[in-house]
Amino acid sequence: MTIPELSPSGASQPAGAVCIPNINTAERRKRLTFGLIQLLISLVILAALLAFGVSRWWRLLLLPFYLCASSGFFQWRDHT
Repeated sequence: MTIPELSPSGASQPAGAVCIPNINTAERRKRLTFGLIQLLISLVILAALLAFGVSRWWRLLLLPFYLCASSGFFQWRDHT
């Protein structure tokens, strides 16, 4: 089942039928670079935590880094 949307002309069309990217290629590249840098930083910190034998609970502090990395990657992939 599709949800009809009204276009500017008043005709209905299925939701999600048209997807226009709202950022240019330079901004997409910037978001991908940000995501990759965040992923690299989090992996380096994770390796250091594992090498020094720090408690597992300290790994929870890496969650914001992983969330930022995934956000940058998914924004790059979805053109938003």
